[in-house]
Amino acid sequence: TKAADAIQALKQGKVDCIVVDEAPAEVFLHNNTDLSILKEEFAKEAYAICISKENENLKEKINQAIATLNKNGTIQRILQNYIGDSTKGKTPYEKDTTVERTNGTLVVATNATFEPYEYMQGEEIVGIDMDLAQAICDLIGMDLKVENLEFDAIINSVQSGKADIGIAGMTVTEERLQSIDFTDSYTTSTQVIVV
Repeated sequence: TKAADAIQALKQGKVDCIVVDEAPAEVFLHNNTDLSILKEEFAKEAYAICISKENENLKEKINQAIATLNKNGTIQRILQNYIGDSTKGKTPYEKDTTVERTNGTLVVATNATFEPYEYMQGEEIVGIDMDLAQAICDLIGMDLKVENLEFDAIINSVQSGKADIGIAGMTVTEERLQSIDFTDSYTTSTQVIVV
């Protein structure tokens, strides 16, 4: 159910290979030198933010924010800060403290087990998706509140209104679209095979 569990199953010989996103695979390989990634890519996918089908107004605001963050290079800088080789760690996103946060609090559901997209650093949830959520809040004038859930609980949390959005390296699929909506994609990922 988690990439870390799949890595353990692979190391224990319970499975022959696993399919996982490239960036997290690189993190796992850094910590497990006995594993490798096959050269052949498995598939490409798009990541987006899940949102309730009834929350069209918020979806529109987030889509506008994503477009702005793409246009001004913020999303690329966030990605490079966590994934880039020579640029890694050199372009951290800084919360805009000058923004008036008059539009309430954006409650974000995530699963902090998917480095570099979201993971724990001490007591804090950090990563690409958390920086993106903060950048969106900076543009739409909201405070950010992050809730760490099991991955499978994210969609239910958004559907029930406990969270406004879910962001956790989530791929848009036909199955998920039956119960939840998605914003525009903010990045793409390559699925790779780890052996």
